Amino acid sequence: MLYKKSGFIFLLLFAFVTLFAQNNMQNNYFIFDVTQNKTLTFSELVSALSTTQVVFFGEDHNDAVAHYLEDTLLKALVRTKKNVALSLEMFETDCQAPLNEYVAGFITEKQFLANSRPWNNYNDYKPMVETAKQYQLPVIAANAPRRYVSLVHQSGVETLMKLDKLSKTYLPPLPFSAAPAAYQQKFENIMGGHAQFNQNMFDAQNLWDATMSNSIYRFWKHNKSYTIFQVNGRFHSDDKLGIFARLHTLSPKIKMKNISCFSDAQFTHHHWDEWKQQADFIIITNPDVPKTF
Repeated sequence: MLYKKSGFIFLLLFAFVTLFAQNNMQNNYFIFDVTQNKTLTFSELVSALSTTQVVFFGEDHNDAVAHYLEDTLLKALVRTKKNVALSLEMFETDCQAPLNEYVAGFITEKQFLANSRPWNNYNDYKPMVETAKQYQLPVIAANAPRRYVSLVHQSGVETLMKLDKLSKTYLPPLPFSAAPAAYQQKFENIMGGHAQFNQNMFDAQNLWDATMSNSIYRFWKHNKSYTIFQVNGRFHSDDKLGIFARLHTLSPKIKMKNISCFSDAQFTHHHWDEWKQQADFIIITNPDVPKTF
């Protein structure tokens, strides 16, 4: 009897801590609608996405507030829309089977993780996967297998053409198109200027983008009633370049919106004008919240 009471008390305490953490997170972000030039509540953001077919959520991978918002937004989309699919940079196309099997309940989490090469910070994305499992949502393993990214980095993008037919099924149609000049300039700036530019490294970046856009497009072609919630590092979709631009090229008819979420030292003094070119919606998170790694 004492054991049962202790267990009940533990559950109540866990629920209280969870609720406190969620409420605390709600005070650690601001949302800005670029089109309307105004800040939004979370519920207003959900309403603004009501007719969107692909929602890009661009994150910094160690941002705890972003991870909270991702799962919260996924749940909100499920509540307001009939069909929702989750698409993740964090899983690679050749891991689609174990991802499907876990979400469907056929294999254990231990088996799933042993066969899907999860990122070291998988716990940051686990809530979304568990939400997908709870609601039986399709989950797209969107990214290029890292062995092919390494191959391009080491030996050049042309090497992909030498792969066999099975290997190419995990990739976008080859050869994939060149990236816009604006994207290359953005990449050069990150790398430290033109003198530091490495073509193979840039082609590896483009392989990520081309694969993820193709993964989303292939699902959308057969499931046009769905809203696809795509989560990726924000470099891949900021400024509507990267995956966003490639998906638009594949089908200009898809209704897409991108979110750029990041922390900033001037959390309480926003620089919306400086950031508004990055996305349809900007989310600034509190830099004082501890990072996940």
